Formats: sequence, C-alpha cells, structure tokens
Amino acid sequence: MWTLLWIIAVVLVVSGIVTLFRGRMLAGIALIVVGLLVGPGGVSIFK
Repeated sequence: MWTLLWIIAVVLVVSGIVTLFRGRMLAGIALIVVGLLVGPGGVSIFK
C-alpha cells in the first residue's frame, strides 16, 4: 500500500511540475499539493 501511495504521489508531483513549466500555474500548484496530500509522508490524508 505504501509503495502504491508513493508512486501516485510522485506521478502527481511530476505532472504538477510539468504543468507549471507549460504555463498553467494554478493547475500545476493544485497537482503538487494533491501529490503531497496523497503521499505517505507526514501530510498524508490516508494516515
């Protein structure tokens, strides 16, 4: 389960960074924040 959450979080954050570089600021920031919330780190929503 933890590995799956890490993979999802990494994909969301990387997608957010790519979106930021394409000029869509709000969507990129939203993807990064969602990635941090999904990840099994200290701010995980699944704890």
